[in-house]
Amino acid sequence: MLVVLFVASFWMPSLFPAAQALFVLALVLLDLLLLFNRRVAVRCERKPPRIFNLGEPNTVRLELENQSGLQLSIHLIDELPFQFQERHFGLNLRLKPGEAAALEYELRPLARGEYSFGATHAFLSTLLGLVERRYLTDQPMSVPVYPSVLQMKQFELRAFDRVTHHKGIKKLRRIGHSYEFDQIKNYVRGDDYRSINWKATGRRAALMVNQYEDERAQQVYSIIDKSRAMRMPFEGLSLMDYAINTSLVISNIALQKYDRAGLITFSDKIGATVKADSKGTQLSKILAALYKEEERPMEANYEMLYYAARKLINGRSLLLLYTNFESMYALERALPILRRINTFHLLVVIFFENTEIRALAESEAKTLEDIYHQTIARKFLTEKSSMVQKLRQYGIQAVLTRPADLSVNTVNKYLELKSRGLI
Repeated sequence: MLVVLFVASFWMPSLFPAAQALFVLALVLLDLLLLFNRRVAVRCERKPPRIFNLGEPNTVRLELENQSGLQLSIHLIDELPFQFQERHFGLNLRLKPGEAAALEYELRPLARGEYSFGATHAFLSTLLGLVERRYLTDQPMSVPVYPSVLQMKQFELRAFDRVTHHKGIKKLRRIGHSYEFDQIKNYVRGDDYRSINWKATGRRAALMVNQYEDERAQQVYSIIDKSRAMRMPFEGLSLMDYAINTSLVISNIALQKYDRAGLITFSDKIGATVKADSKGTQLSKILAALYKEEERPMEANYEMLYYAARKLINGRSLLLLYTNFESMYALERALPILRRINTFHLLVVIFFENTEIRALAESEAKTLEDIYHQTIARKFLTEKSSMVQKLRQYGIQAVLTRPADLSVNTVNKYLELKSRGLI
């Protein structure tokens, strides 16, 4: 009939639009019959990681298989967790009959908690492309977001690698040595001549030296301030989230070095507490405690921290206090309590440099207003440096760091204190 209409339209041009409409309608009906056939099926399976790492790119894998006898063009829409606020997410591919393929995309969560995926929608079309069929594939699922285990593993490899040198992790010269004897070995150029074992040297007729190792079973506590001062965001993560990731890193390294790791969080009241231990389940306890912590819009109560430390921590320990002081006045309010804590323990105060103020101070000034802003920014930077000197003046270890370098600088400080035998 279509052929007759097209032929007749040569003599009767008014029939040509009707012939075109019928032709398009026939193609649409054919596409509908092909696409909405019961034999048309697509298998799709979402395979995210068992847990997401906070602040790190996490790869989600989508595995698809065309189980029909048609070549299909597929537009995939995966319903991402609402925390990402992604409203234009889609993936496209084409599959031949019976062909399987895999697609990957990355998600970077910026908050801890439960992330719920919705369904995966596949919009199918044939080579004609006139009709599209929505095909519901993978079902809803949830994935928890934990402090960065990936970052923890990376720093574990760096801290224990004695051959290669990584940016940030420094190999420190040991000043003196601890009293934990390890073994007697042959003298190698560079060994401390004060460690020569003269009796063993006489027996072997070759220089022999005593080798010592770091003392073990020392208590290392990560103390996290979760007050409003730690809510400041940098690159999507709050200062508290940076501190949480680093606490997991340093706890893991401490346990690998046979020390005992513990945790205390506080603000206007004491939060999670994990007593220092070196059991195999200790890291899991710390991870579970950190997963649930949230910032509080209150001021930090350092007096309460002092009494909690006296009650919960037995014996001299290394206390890594993650906090933030934005002014000298804020530091001077907490300084008397910090000095009292430092008399019973080795306290390291770790606080943050404001990278945005640093960038403003180093930018080019083009107007009088820019000069004024730079002057104020440099004043803030100078005040932060003065805080470090103030703490060191009273014998308190201090680390001023960019949020992105927190883990590196904290690990370096821990290794330094271990090598100097100060813990």
